[in-house]
Amino acid sequence: MGVDPRQVLAGVLTVTMFVMLGDMIKRDHFDTVQPAVHDTSKAVEHTIASVAKGADGPWKEDGVTLKPCWKKEVFEEADESLGYVTFSLTNGPEYHVSQIADAVVIARQLRATLVIPDIRGSEPGDRRNFGDVYDVDKFVTSLDGVVKGVKSQPKISARNLAVVKVPNRVTEEYIAENIETVFKTKGNIRLVTYFPSVNMKKDKERTDTDSVTCLAMFGTLEPQTEVREVVDSMIDRLKTLSKKSNGQFVAIDLRVDILEKKGCHKNGGSGSKSCYSPQDIAFFLRKLGFEKDTTVYVTQTKWHSSLDALKDFFPKTYTKESIMPMENKEKFLNSDTTEFEKVIDYYICSESDVFVPAISGLFYANVAGKRIASGKTQILVPADIPTPTAAPEEFISSYVTKKNHFAYSCFC
Repeated sequence: MGVDPRQVLAGVLTVTMFVMLGDMIKRDHFDTVQPAVHDTSKAVEHTIASVAKGADGPWKEDGVTLKPCWKKEVFEEADESLGYVTFSLTNGPEYHVSQIADAVVIARQLRATLVIPDIRGSEPGDRRNFGDVYDVDKFVTSLDGVVKGVKSQPKISARNLAVVKVPNRVTEEYIAENIETVFKTKGNIRLVTYFPSVNMKKDKERTDTDSVTCLAMFGTLEPQTEVREVVDSMIDRLKTLSKKSNGQFVAIDLRVDILEKKGCHKNGGSGSKSCYSPQDIAFFLRKLGFEKDTTVYVTQTKWHSSLDALKDFFPKTYTKESIMPMENKEKFLNSDTTEFEKVIDYYICSESDVFVPAISGLFYANVAGKRIASGKTQILVPADIPTPTAAPEEFISSYVTKKNHFAYSCFC
């Protein structure tokens, strides 16, 4: 039996993406936090949410929901497509938004037809349709006039398809110098986005591609109806469990497998840290004034013994397994892929009252972007606090206090 070249290509792409992901895990760190420094400028005071009326302790009100300030760059489509740009979404929604942004920018500059991507997991053959997770109509409608798109994968021979690696936040210059010639020669390209670093800070000067990137990152992706309903039911459950704090809860990105890869369960060491253990997070939240009855959601799917250190301080600590409706568990927790779990975590962390990233990286950066847009700026970056207590505002993410996240280029 002959070997389908597309299967070989898929295997190579899968291995390549996960090697690059492994390299990233080793490199990223949180920005250094300096608790003793207080910025009292009016800009920072406006950005950091004010203390909630009638609320005790560290809870803050949400800020004002920002409005998109990008202009939809519409252009007249060519009568015939100049070729296709294809790609796959990998590694979870925090990567999906960046992969989509790069693909849209490239397809637009090449005046190519963008093929709606599939979603691939960590194992060969682990593949889902875009519509299994995301709203297809929302995606297509939002890009109408910006790029030409098709919903189904066209039949392209391997001879007429080039695989092109592109850095995240790809620029017009990079496309012109490294991609245009390949596209004209082959007629079709398949993109593999790699991440040299976690870079979600806004550029010092606006670029011609900013409006397209803003639309692609913040205006194209929404979970499909069933996924959205599960997220809403879990958020409602967490709010119900948080009656003593007016329905407010804390979401923590804390995944044991990532912590172990980064060595976060080890004590000691100096310098900036890329992650914090459950015990570190427990100490951090208590010193900021969060009470014992605070409701806490962690992104770890099923309970792990290491979470006991957090639960000792905050008994109302929950995972997806403990709060997801029983009728949804078979499909969303017990399937052969973790794509649903990652999407659920992404939206719960984006919509919680407080977000604490125990792990640095792209999940933290892109959740921060969604929260900035919606005015949910209480993003508390962990640190080892030497004093018995500290003020929460001292640990607000620098993405917020310095207004240096790319989202501030997109929303006003």
